[in-house]
Amino acid sequence: MPRYDGTPRLQVRGLAKTFTLHTQGGAVIEAFSGLNLDVFAGECLALHGPSGAGKSTLLRSLYANYKPCAGHVLVHHDGGAVDMANAPPRVILDVRRRTMGYVSQFLRVIPRVSTLEIVTEGLLAQGVPSKEAKERGKNLLERLRIPKRLWSLAPATFSGGEQQRVNIARGFIQQYPILLLDEPTASLDAANRKTVTDLIRETKAAGTAVVGIFHDDAVREAVADRCLTMGSATREDRHV
Repeated sequence: MPRYDGTPRLQVRGLAKTFTLHTQGGAVIEAFSGLNLDVFAGECLALHGPSGAGKSTLLRSLYANYKPCAGHVLVHHDGGAVDMANAPPRVILDVRRRTMGYVSQFLRVIPRVSTLEIVTEGLLAQGVPSKEAKERGKNLLERLRIPKRLWSLAPATFSGGEQQRVNIARGFIQQYPILLLDEPTASLDAANRKTVTDLIRETKAAGTAVVGIFHDDAVREAVADRCLTMGSATREDRHV
């Protein structure tokens, strides 16, 4: 069962984000406004709603890829709270390195770096011994059905599904306190969707607070404890 007691791992207060379209006469598009939410250790909050409802924008705002127009994104980090909406870049990078992971839909990496190096990079940066990091990386790549012959190759020429699985391995190899997931099963077959579902359940059981977008209804039902439906009338539904 999710652990709702104690301090939330992630708190959002009064968050707002708009986009100004300078090439279209300065038209302003509102992604969301006045958004509040708490996410606790061991639970998964699913973001739901139609395309354009602001789900991916919210994830990017939580991760500080987008700067919100108003509000706060409070992350429990090093025994205190960091506001990702206003923190300096060095603090944001430290939160990303140790506290909050993000699995996007697309793999963006330095060319010519091998798949195994990409997957283990975060662990090595944390000081995990190379042998241990490689073993953990190999285990994840095997679970996600990436053939061994590809581990030493750069993933630029891999299929979309293979690249997505490499991205998932890179995101799940560390036990982040908070994990953001942007459609992690979008390009996967049934077997790999089940593997990713299992990984999300395992990371929740270890105490990670998860916020994710899951367009696959079965995956969302399997992993989500609560659902935030975004759009003109944002509302929250509790599954358990």
